[in-house]
Amino acid sequence: MRSELFAAQFLIKGEKHTLKQWQGQPILVINTATQCGFTPQFAGLEALHKKYADQGLKIIGFPCNQFKNQEPESDEDMAQVCLIKHGVSFDLTHKIDVKGDAAHPVFKALTQLAPGIMGSKVVKWNFTKFLISPDGETVERFASVTKPAALEPKIIKLLETASS
Repeated sequence: MRSELFAAQFLIKGEKHTLKQWQGQPILVINTATQCGFTPQFAGLEALHKKYADQGLKIIGFPCNQFKNQEPESDEDMAQVCLIKHGVSFDLTHKIDVKGDAAHPVFKALTQLAPGIMGSKVVKWNFTKFLISPDGETVERFASVTKPAALEPKIIKLLETASS
C-alpha cells in the first residue's frame, strides 16, 4: 500500500504530482470542502502551513464533493473561494472522490494504512486528516472534529525526526 500511496498521481494547478516528491518530510493530507461545517478549519490548517512549511511540513488539501454536495464548485472556483474567503495558500488538488469504487488511489492507500474507528476503511466526512511520517512508514488518521492545532505536537515531533 505504501508504494501505491507515494506513486498515485494527482493534479495541483494543472500539474501532475505524487506524494513521493515530498517523501522525507511530514505530509498532512486532508479531504476538504468549502461549504462544510468544518470549513473554518481552513484557518487552522493555514496557520500550520505558515508556521511549519519552511521547516518541511507539506499540507495538501484534496477537495471532495461526496458529502452532501459541500464542494460543488469547479476546481478553479473552489481554489478562489479557498484563497479569498479562507486565505488558503497551501496546495489544493483537483476535486477527487475519497470513498467508493472511484476513490482516488491516495485515499484508497491512506484508509488501508490508517483505518478509522473500529477498523473502518472509509472516510466518513470532510476534513478527515492523515499525517504521514517523513519515512512514509507511519500514517495517523484524525477525525473531522480534530482541530488542526491538536496535530501540532505530532507535527513538531515529525519535523524533529526529519531534521535529525
